[in-house]
Amino acid sequence: MKKDARYSCYPFMREKASTVDFEIRTDSLTTHIGVALAVVEKETVEVVADDLLAILPMAYHVNGSVRGKLAVTEDDLTWLSDRYDFYVSHVKDEIQNFVLPQGTGAATALHVCRSEAKKSYRVLHKVSEEREVPAILFDYLGLLANVFFVMAVYMNQHAGIAEIPFISKSYPMKKKKGESMK
Repeated sequence: MKKDARYSCYPFMREKASTVDFEIRTDSLTTHIGVALAVVEKETVEVVADDLLAILPMAYHVNGSVRGKLAVTEDDLTWLSDRYDFYVSHVKDEIQNFVLPQGTGAATALHVCRSEAKKSYRVLHKVSEEREVPAILFDYLGLLANVFFVMAVYMNQHAGIAEIPFISKSYPMKKKKGESMK
């Protein structure tokens, strides 16, 4: 007796391979990008909204590139790298320290996307222990996490909200060149 499809949320759910966890994690990433896009559109920052609209299907392409055909190209990676450079050119002074994930609704949604991209990267590593994974997927996800970070800082800058540096109690701060000990 064939089970009714309405009771299955994902056809590979019972597989043991980490590929399933990767696909579920990147689905979550894609969903969070959609949420971030909605919030960015409400804050009317067109350049970020346009970039998120381009990134949104790419997250699903990353998703399918392990089980299916590789759908992430060097051109995709170059485009994402160019977007990273664009945002860094605007926020380079604000990203000299680790910052707290706070600020506008869009900035915080982008910080969630950053975290989701890192989780996707980590699960992709688990997949790579079971099967061969194209290096471009690691490059794309790592860069994507960093793009979300600089986008978040850009959103705060656009709204006039200052970044709040995080000062760790667990790890000592490295002395910057030319800085004296007080």
